[in-house]
Amino acid sequence: MKRAALFCPGRGAYTKKALRSLDADHPLVQHAEQLRAERGLPSLVELDSMKTFDETLHLAPHNVSPLIHMTALIDAERARRSYEIVCVAGNSLGWYTALAVSGALSFEDGFNLVQEIGLQQKEHEHGGQIVYQVADEDWQRDPEAEAAVERALQTSDGEAFDSIDLGGLRVLAGSEKGIAHLMESLPRIEAGAEFFPYRLKKHGAYHTPLLQEVAQRVRQNLPSLEFRAPELTLIDGRGARFTPWSTDPEELRTYTMETQFVTPFRFAESVRVALREYAPDHVVLPGPGKTLVNMVGRIVAMEGWRSITSRQDFENDLRADEPFVVSLRR
Repeated sequence: MKRAALFCPGRGAYTKKALRSLDADHPLVQHAEQLRAERGLPSLVELDSMKTFDETLHLAPHNVSPLIHMTALIDAERARRSYEIVCVAGNSLGWYTALAVSGALSFEDGFNLVQEIGLQQKEHEHGGQIVYQVADEDWQRDPEAEAAVERALQTSDGEAFDSIDLGGLRVLAGSEKGIAHLMESLPRIEAGAEFFPYRLKKHGAYHTPLLQEVAQRVRQNLPSLEFRAPELTLIDGRGARFTPWSTDPEELRTYTMETQFVTPFRFAESVRVALREYAPDHVVLPGPGKTLVNMVGRIVAMEGWRSITSRQDFENDLRADEPFVVSLRR
């Protein structure tokens, strides 16, 4: 059995192409439906099976977060039958899925955490996030773009923050004033059909001090989550590892319930640690969608992993019989 690192996706993973991702008959989906019903929330299966994608409905934090979480969790269960999973990580929201995949939280605690965060984000949404490219066409570092990001943050009067490091992409966040400053200050970049900076739809100022109130309310409403040592090694948004044999559950609780809410999430560092410390045969990416494929590809190219040093190298590898990065969704 091949060894694999598994990375769970974040909030941008659920799009109109992701409709009909859930297996309505899966026991975990049925359990999730019961937990939603207890809160008076609409059925995830019904949302997922709708004929038309409704941004207002599907991208609402209290709906999209559990939709992504459940799809990724079931895909991860499938992946464990085909690969020896040597470590688990996640991008932002994907961290909570990684907790459940690894066994650091039970299914019910993991789902309740995702659901509660979504509800609090809905009630206390502040500001937003933008994405900016800091890699060149060959997926190598662009020092000028990186410097432009730092200048924009430093001149924001404390209204804009570093949020998520995706390697060749930076996610920045802030208040509405901060977002306006970033959109005005950052040089416009055209990359194929994409233009940077662009604002993410229905996203708040995640992983910044502006999430302090959300974090506090989640802690108040979920005081008894049972954190435990994981069965699979977890790599967090700092690149720190929580292993089955050396995890302090209280440290894991503090990071999850406090630290990562209000400090930058370094997904690129999670990937680098997974590659360098575990040298997996494959990287496996659960759904919904396949948003992490190119994100991980940029990080792999920047690392020069397995002689992949450019976008073209990565795309060639994707066409191989056994590509290094395996997406579970097409």
